[in-house]
Amino acid sequence: MRGWLLLLSLGGSGLAAVCCLTPFLPWLFSLLGISGALGYAYRDDVLLPILAGFLLLTGYALWRRKRAK
Repeated sequence: MRGWLLLLSLGGSGLAAVCCLTPFLPWLFSLLGISGALGYAYRDDVLLPILAGFLLLTGYALWRRKRAK
């Protein structure tokens, strides 16, 4: 179970980056049946802070892993 924070943050960073850079989010929302929320979520003022948060979490997880060794 070690490294779960790093895996979570890398996964979140990857997903947020894919949603920011490609039209992946509309496809995913349509698949989930929540395409009505697309107008609010598919904006840079929502996705970029999420990406920044996950990147900060990734940095923290890497720093914590390095410090534990």
